[in-house]
Amino acid sequence: MRQFLTTLVVVWTAASIATIVYSQQQNIPSWIAIAALPAFLIEAAFYLMPGFEAVRKAFDRLGGKPFRAALLAATAVIPYLVEAPRTGTFRLSSFVALLAVVLVASFWYAWIRPGMLADLLFLAFIAAVSLSKLFDQIYGQPAPHVQLAILGRLMWTRLGIMAVFSLRSIPDPRFGFVPARSEWRIGLLYYLLFLPVAGAIAYLLRFAKFHAPAMEWWKLALLVPGMFLAFLWVVALFEEFFFRALLQRLVAQAMGSEMAGLAVASVLFGLAHLWFRHFPNWRFAIVGGVSGVFYGLAFLKARSVRAGMVTHALVVTTWRMFFS
Repeated sequence: MRQFLTTLVVVWTAASIATIVYSQQQNIPSWIAIAALPAFLIEAAFYLMPGFEAVRKAFDRLGGKPFRAALLAATAVIPYLVEAPRTGTFRLSSFVALLAVVLVASFWYAWIRPGMLADLLFLAFIAAVSLSKLFDQIYGQPAPHVQLAILGRLMWTRLGIMAVFSLRSIPDPRFGFVPARSEWRIGLLYYLLFLPVAGAIAYLLRFAKFHAPAMEWWKLALLVPGMFLAFLWVVALFEEFFFRALLQRLVAQAMGSEMAGLAVASVLFGLAHLWFRHFPNWRFAIVGGVSGVFYGLAFLKARSVRAGMVTHALVVTTWRMFFS
């Protein structure tokens, strides 16, 4: 618990500084930054919770499944209720829509007995909401360059993960924010193995073009690590937990084959990318499916979702920085 509190103080400090700097650079009115910051700090505390086993165990001791589901639902809407009235973006219809999807996700495993069908439907629901523009509509945009929908995406990530951990009760997939040394090594290995495969596929599909970043070296040196950590702790954390730690293991258990679990999870992971930029984006889906194989192999090798997160974040960072 002490580690969680220490991390929270560091994150709160960094978030406050980043908010001040970003608002000044983008000429965002100070009243909007001040109004939105408390909601981001609250969400940061909730977002960190699933990454600490001691916190998860403490949450599990609070009561039965319906009570814990109600707590999850309450924490999901608190940041919105803190931010929206203060930024002028509150709409009753938006709050009702937010509450509806939150209640379904929170109470899913309190109402429905866990099983393959229930798990697949839960994953489909989480993915459908994530891929939709729902949070853009709910959270609004009080000023240019103020994307409050990120609050909804962060909330949706940790809500789904906590529901699976606390109410679905899956075995610990060695989930967390900071990979161990062996997980960094394995994640890097499968990233390097993926690169020539990705290059061949990109060439055959005419998928991507290389471009050098148009910025000074020192800006690039600052941007790349920051981008990598953002992908590691948000995008890769979300997708690797649900596709590898949950879906891949569930399919492997049901079919009695880890390779079958890897194959099914990778195919579905690729199909989830059909909506990227335009629909249907088959090229991106193919590349996504193949990359999913390497993320899944890293997960199997390390027996840890964090290794897959490393591979995933390295791939996406490379794509965003050097290809289009």
